[in-house]
Amino acid sequence: MRKLLPLLGIMTFSQMLMAQTIEQVRNLGIGQTVTVTGVVTNGAELGPIRYMQDGTAGIACYGTNLASVQQGDSITATGVLFEFSGLLELSPTNSFINHGQATVQPTPLQIPIASAGESLEGQLVRLDNVTFVQTGNFATGNSTVQVNDGSNTLDVRINGSTNIDGSAIPSGPVTVIGLMGQYNANYQLVPRSLADIFPYVAPSVEINVKINGVDVLSGDTYVVGTTASTDITIENYGVQNLNVSGASFSGPSAAEYSCSANVTVGPTSSQVISLQFTPAGIGSRLATLSIANNDNDENPYIIHLYGIGTNNLATEPINPESNFITWPVVTPYKLVCEFTPSGAEQYLVLWKEGDGTSPVQGYPLDGNTYKRGDVIGNAKVAYVGPGTSFSPRHVVANTGYMFAIFAFNGPDGYQNYDQTIPAGAYINTLGSQVGNYYDGIYSGSASFLGDLSALINPHTSISYYNYLTTMMHQYEVRDTTNGQSYVECVYSGERKVFNDPFAWSAVGYSREHTYSHSWMATYPCDNPEKPEYNDQHNLWPTNLQQANTPRSNLPLMDIDGNVVFNYLGGSVGYSGNQLVYEPRPEQKGNAARSIFYMATCYNGQSGLTWELPANQSQESLKTWHFNDAPDNYEIARHEYVYALQGNRNPFIDSAYFACHINFANMTYLNCDMGLEEKLSNNFSVFPVPASQTLYAQVNGLEITGYQIIDLQGRQIGAAQDLNLPVLTLPINDIKPGVYYLKVNTAYGQVQREFVIE
Repeated sequence: MRKLLPLLGIMTFSQMLMAQTIEQVRNLGIGQTVTVTGVVTNGAELGPIRYMQDGTAGIACYGTNLASVQQGDSITATGVLFEFSGLLELSPTNSFINHGQATVQPTPLQIPIASAGESLEGQLVRLDNVTFVQTGNFATGNSTVQVNDGSNTLDVRINGSTNIDGSAIPSGPVTVIGLMGQYNANYQLVPRSLADIFPYVAPSVEINVKINGVDVLSGDTYVVGTTASTDITIENYGVQNLNVSGASFSGPSAAEYSCSANVTVGPTSSQVISLQFTPAGIGSRLATLSIANNDNDENPYIIHLYGIGTNNLATEPINPESNFITWPVVTPYKLVCEFTPSGAEQYLVLWKEGDGTSPVQGYPLDGNTYKRGDVIGNAKVAYVGPGTSFSPRHVVANTGYMFAIFAFNGPDGYQNYDQTIPAGAYINTLGSQVGNYYDGIYSGSASFLGDLSALINPHTSISYYNYLTTMMHQYEVRDTTNGQSYVECVYSGERKVFNDPFAWSAVGYSREHTYSHSWMATYPCDNPEKPEYNDQHNLWPTNLQQANTPRSNLPLMDIDGNVVFNYLGGSVGYSGNQLVYEPRPEQKGNAARSIFYMATCYNGQSGLTWELPANQSQESLKTWHFNDAPDNYEIARHEYVYALQGNRNPFIDSAYFACHINFANMTYLNCDMGLEEKLSNNFSVFPVPASQTLYAQVNGLEITGYQIIDLQGRQIGAAQDLNLPVLTLPINDIKPGVYYLKVNTAYGQVQREFVIE
């Protein structure tokens, strides 16, 4: 039951050279810029999204620049791989070339509901003999309904921009054509117009194949493994006899398979034939089964067979894994790795934090199936799949990572890994990318507060409801073992484990406004949404019932009296006579800087002042701000939000900016030599230039931590939890050049350039 048109034939040779197949692109890492060529299967009726497919797979493209692209156009599109609520797409689609209407148009792939899944996402598919669960009319606007085939149910997404909404829902058996989409954990069919929904008419003959009760589409691969005899069920959905006239085998191990397939299958009936497998050697035993029949559009019915030899393992890769690794994307919050293929079926990548001197130790064991997040030796699995590019989840700034790539062949349970530990690949993420962002901003100026507000606002506004896609799916979600994920509650420190994809209600989490919505001078500002409501510098993931709700709009302060509620690292209690919320120590500085940012960013908008509420102590927040300096996670998150919104949080970039603002009434503080200047004037780094040892001190203060950063923003040395009057650093292993030394004190950070000769 598979009718997939080989669209690769419509591409010119030059087009194929400049574009990867869609199947190859679907195996690459999120965030990469890719180019694909295919035929578009929808037009403006679905808005700014266009689905396209070639002879290998399908994918969605999103962007307002696609408005002129029509259904049936052959295009070459370039864009950034992005996952929107589970749907893989090019978003944004940066550019495209329209080659005009394709000579050969895609034919809907006929599938049973049970086959709807990731491998078909983005393709035009067809469901026959299904009925709508709902009756009456389709709702006006966007809605989701379901169809059922008697055993399985699938979501059907009705777009309000089509002519389907508001029309009558058909009764009785129907055929539904549409694009295979996904929303969170649910796959869905997206019809384009009323023409995609019509009464079902049974065909004369229609073949379908099941093995062990599971539909196997023509062209699919079935893993025989080591099973000697396998029953294959031939189904006929037609109204006339299906005549199966035989089975033949091709491929390197064809002689090891046999099947007697001369059967007649009556209308809406089935027959069982038997596949025999006798391996004649070790390793992978591959063949292709061709079932001859009288279904005109599926004759022969093709099934690729993957058998395993007498050693119970697939064939080990012949060539060693590639050592040629490049890093096309290196930022404080993201890494994209590409490597040359070695000819293996799949690759497993291990990664660990480190300084480049400690390699990945350990290797995958033959026959074992590993998932992202699993621990092997001293490292974790970052990627498993056939692609030669990946992007590990949740990297942080100023951090070194070591990678090792292992090639392997074989399906689950039969993997044969090249267990030679490869040469490690090391990369260091970047640090803060401040650049010249604050040029013209002077903290000693009476106009400082207004200048800072004008610098960071206006900015790009991203909907509150898109936080799921931007912050959660693309950054906050992290790997744990067995292919599962977890998200961390910033207030309590809880690590909530779940199966992808992340969904707020399923996990019990929410987006917390650190600067509470009710504090905002424009409250309520959520309907319609205003930028201050959805500002992602101010939104953090929290457990809804155990952190977000208890905090409510309480001031953030240290508890010095009775605790009335506690969940892990977050508590509600009394500060004097005031009920307050105290988050875990790691979030105190982050929370203070979010609040400072919001008050500064929106102060003066519409003539309103954004001072802190009377019960929120700015002294408490400033203490948190200086005692909990930005760590590498906060720096990475900050840089990511900067990439999204186009504005920075000044209080992450410079601790001293907070000294010059009275957040109780949003006025400028003309400090008598500001803290920034005091720290700078008392900071000594010597000798200059240095060769063997570098010394640093801040007169009168203990140094609690340090970082050495090169001119590219990469951290090459660091330590925390110190308490030293003088910092002594051996530097003989650092190559000559110009660097920055940043030290932490109880009153903030201070930085200075130094030279190694």
